Amino acid sequence: MKNRDSMRVAAMIACAALANIGWAQQVQSPRIAVTDLAYSQAVSQYFEASRSKQRASLNIAGDSLSTASSSQSTYVSGSYSFVEQRELGSFTNDIRGALLKGTQFRLLQGKIFDAGSPQPSKAEQVLNQLQTGKMAAPARQPEVKDIVNRIKKGEFNGADYVLFGTLSNIEFRDELAPLQGTTSVSSQFSLDLVADFSLINTKNLEIKAAFSAQGAGNDTKLVSNRGDIVRPNRGKVIRETSQSLAANVFEQLVDQLGNTDPRMSTGVRPSSPQRGVKATSSVSTTEEVFILK
Repeated sequence: MKNRDSMRVAAMIACAALANIGWAQQVQSPRIAVTDLAYSQAVSQYFEASRSKQRASLNIAGDSLSTASSSQSTYVSGSYSFVEQRELGSFTNDIRGALLKGTQFRLLQGKIFDAGSPQPSKAEQVLNQLQTGKMAAPARQPEVKDIVNRIKKGEFNGADYVLFGTLSNIEFRDELAPLQGTTSVSSQFSLDLVADFSLINTKNLEIKAAFSAQGAGNDTKLVSNRGDIVRPNRGKVIRETSQSLAANVFEQLVDQLGNTDPRMSTGVRPSSPQRGVKATSSVSTTEEVFILK
């Protein structure tokens, strides 16, 4: 009986120890929020604003007749430019997937970027100035690339780190290359994307990693006759670009964490399938297309 009780107590102690180890590992695993790629672009718009006022009167006094009229009209047109701030809601899910497969980090969903209240259009601003004589000062809008302010506003509550990405360049290319000595032509539709990333500690704003990453994808078709038109597989190109970008982000992030924070690097799985995958390692295949007329 005593032996059974001792074994039961030992089993309970072992289970408690395993539970404590699991709890400690869970506590130590950093919580990371991965943002969508931030970008800003200049936008130009045309506007028109007008104000018109007319007044007419007819006076009859005895045998006399008099009329009075007044007219006022104002018309303003032109164009103006402003900076549009957005987040690109693509190319980051594969990054999250690479982190989930290759590390023990816990991922949190941050809030969508709040661009603030919509501003009145330029036509509305000019019309208000014509009517009141006062120019309305535009309200200051939040900046999508101001990650410090976004962290302080609580857009990533609960996250220990934020992997913040900004879009540097994105370019689609549609190129044709005639094949010498034949009537065929090689049609290549490709996408290149470059983004800058920073891993930021939300408590003290310390940067743990900073790098540029590249993704690329292409769809190549061999067309039988010059002048024929084929539709590129845009979905395939975007998917390849997203996957190669995720592989490059993972590779550089893990490499830098090994130097800046060895404690975090212990959360990387040793047999991660993402290690050693290059950004431009997407397989390029050529599809031969025959168009029947």
